[in-house]
Amino acid sequence: MTSPKRVGRIEFGLFSPKEIRKMSVRKIIWADTYDDDGFPYPQGLMDLHLGVIDPGLRCKTCDQKAADCPGHFGHIELAKPVIHVGYTRLIRKLLRVTCRSCSRLLMTTEEVEKIVGPEESDLTVDVVSEKDVKKERICPHCGEQQLKINFEKPTTFSEVFVEDGRKVEHKLTPADIRARLEKIPDDDLRLMGVNPDVARPEWTILTVLPVPPVTMRPSIILENGQRSEDDLTHKLVDIIRINQRFKENQDAGAPQLIIEDLWELLQYHVTTYLDNEVAGCPPARHRSGRPLKTLSQRLKGKEGRFRGSLSGKRVNFSARTVISPDPNLSIGEVGIPLAIANEMTVPVRITPFNIEEMRQYVLNGPVRPTIRSPCGANYVIRPDNRRMRLSDVNLETVMEMLEPGWTVERQLKDGDIVLFNRQPSLHRMSIMAHRIVVMDGKTFRLNPAVCPPYNADFDGDEMNLHIPQTEEARAEAEILVSVQANILSPRTGGPIIGGIHDHISGIFLLTHRMRHFRKEDVLYLTQHLDLDHLPEPDSVDSNGNLLWTNKQVFSLILPGELNMIFRASSCQNCETCRREMCENDAYVRIIDGQLVTGTIDKKAIGAFDGQILHRIIRQYGMKRAARFIDDVTKLSIRGIMLQGFSFGIDDEDLTKTEYGQIDEVLNGAVSDVERRIKIFKEGQLEPMPGRTLEETLEMQIMQVLGKARDRTGEIAGRHLGMDNSAVVMAVSGARGSMLNLTQMAGCLGQQSVRGERIMRGYEDRTLPHFRRNELGAEAHGFIANSYKSGLSPTEFFFHAIGGREGLVDTAVRTSQSGYLQRRMINALQDLKVAYDGTVRTTGGRIIQFRYGEDGTDPARSSYGAPVDVKGIVESVLKEEVK
Repeated sequence: MTSPKRVGRIEFGLFSPKEIRKMSVRKIIWADTYDDDGFPYPQGLMDLHLGVIDPGLRCKTCDQKAADCPGHFGHIELAKPVIHVGYTRLIRKLLRVTCRSCSRLLMTTEEVEKIVGPEESDLTVDVVSEKDVKKERICPHCGEQQLKINFEKPTTFSEVFVEDGRKVEHKLTPADIRARLEKIPDDDLRLMGVNPDVARPEWTILTVLPVPPVTMRPSIILENGQRSEDDLTHKLVDIIRINQRFKENQDAGAPQLIIEDLWELLQYHVTTYLDNEVAGCPPARHRSGRPLKTLSQRLKGKEGRFRGSLSGKRVNFSARTVISPDPNLSIGEVGIPLAIANEMTVPVRITPFNIEEMRQYVLNGPVRPTIRSPCGANYVIRPDNRRMRLSDVNLETVMEMLEPGWTVERQLKDGDIVLFNRQPSLHRMSIMAHRIVVMDGKTFRLNPAVCPPYNADFDGDEMNLHIPQTEEARAEAEILVSVQANILSPRTGGPIIGGIHDHISGIFLLTHRMRHFRKEDVLYLTQHLDLDHLPEPDSVDSNGNLLWTNKQVFSLILPGELNMIFRASSCQNCETCRREMCENDAYVRIIDGQLVTGTIDKKAIGAFDGQILHRIIRQYGMKRAARFIDDVTKLSIRGIMLQGFSFGIDDEDLTKTEYGQIDEVLNGAVSDVERRIKIFKEGQLEPMPGRTLEETLEMQIMQVLGKARDRTGEIAGRHLGMDNSAVVMAVSGARGSMLNLTQMAGCLGQQSVRGERIMRGYEDRTLPHFRRNELGAEAHGFIANSYKSGLSPTEFFFHAIGGREGLVDTAVRTSQSGYLQRRMINALQDLKVAYDGTVRTTGGRIIQFRYGEDGTDPARSSYGAPVDVKGIVESVLKEEVK
């Protein structure tokens, strides 16, 4: 066994013309590809020596068929040298720092030693820069007068000299440049950071062009039988044709002007072959007008080889369709259309123990007509890896051939584990493992409670499904990636999966205040729960009906030993909370798994901040927490259905009294603004510290108008109260806020751009509807109307201006944060937490002595704290609380 080696360095170089010819298997001289019989031309671009792509043919170099031949390079001998567009900066630097006659570095030995030291002057380091070379234009070695080198993109170099008192520009041909670069000594190149052992500078001027193998640029046959060539082949055809014309004209002794034009054309084609997005060079296009994708475009960018084909790629055993909600599924399940379940397969290796089951799958065949039909199989794979497709004709034959060692690719069935993903995948929980339920329809179904980690909604979102193909992959998916293993966010340590929207409204309505239910209602609410019997009833009504409280019904889904006390998010933080019963029923007390007082809302069971959910995870584990989320989902939806819950335009109606009060507030605010403007114009306004008079006025106006909008909201909120659906949603934390209701029922308020009133628009005014230099509230974006009353035209324009900022801001932030995240991932991808708690690079260099400076894993923390102190205290004080 050899001793382990460590890579010291990787050195990149250039191919010399000699090496290009050596690795080439064929000189290419014809621009044609296939003859009339569809056979490749010898010494053409599809020559059989370069590899084969057509089935049945053999490569003339390695004698392999299309599947096994890797392809081989050819070469084109260029009539004249051309510049490689990727090295123009290097060529420019070399021309500027070397002598135009002797090609030595324009520095004396003493000057070089002064920079690098006498003993280091032969190292391969980039020690001499263009700035180090003095601007006197005389060569210290041969005394030749130097000329200024001009460079014009993409590949034009010229020398500037003075003749008869005027500047003359002499263009340098690639042949001139190559001749100068050839003469640069190796020692001088090393000083400039070029290693002559792997890359001589004259090799950047191409005299021989490598032709990539046919396998790298395969042609495709269209439906009409015609061949369509790859973009690279198209470009190589252009290069060969121009090269041929160039040679013919040279041999015929054509005028210098024609030779120069053809040389420039050859340079253009080689440039666009290497990079079709060069500045100052029109891109080569198809007949359709589409720019060709040449070598550089194949590699760089999102669609290139590295990001598009290596880092991420399209895969088999995946499906994609629209998602829709199904609250009757568990959070760990996903509903899959029958069409997808029939197409996707899981390979199962036949053993003596499962051979009968596998025979039955094969006998069932590839067509499963309904979701209740038994699972079938689509393929079988023999031990020699030959795949056989199942059809109605061969089912029994194949079934009798089955024996241990064969593999059956069976269709998906209920309970199979799959990976589910929504893009953009921004964090760990953007891809999780679910168990499938085969369903009718054409969409993926999932529980709405799992939407927050995916950031999914049901307005047309699509999601991806991946089927793990090995036992190891399925085990990893279940242990590491399952939904129940990811209820806690690795960022905050709090639950990221929990009740959302209707779940919160429903559970809020169900548990708010004390209410009683008869037996049939209790059975309806709890029919999904796994109960042996109902708890003891709380009371009996006048008709002798047994009654249970809403708190008792909710307690049925809580673990028996749970003890908690906290304020709900609807709590007003009033003094009554100190007493036994809170006036707003917002002080939640759970003793031995029984909800004694309090209303359950977002703070208790919601995604991101569900306290009950968090405590269940800490005390009883993820499995119990997943069951709690399922139970609370179903209970809340039955609760909301029992009572009924809707929101319409009449929910924003106020009485004449309220509208009168709102008008009074708004008129007062507008007149207050006018008064302040008058004081400002009279020069009596006191400026705020550090502010100009104009800034002071603007701040005061914003303050007055902001207060006015808040006052209208209070008036609307007072009238609407807890009977209003919008108020219930806002107070419970299900969706929206009182500000939304304010804008719907009261007043929309001041529209702003960059935190200020709207100032820009036409000359000296925001819109043509106002006088010049008008400072009033209405002229600068204050909207007195509400959405209910409807906006006037000018208000609508201001609202659109304010909205535009939000849209642009969102788009800009999304692209910026996406690119920042990509850069951050690339920077941090090789860091890992070692067993000693340090954070290290792959080379073992320590970045942090303790992970996160405190050694706490946020995913296992209690909202960032290493220990759930509150839980410990509450369990200790349990008896006292009773």
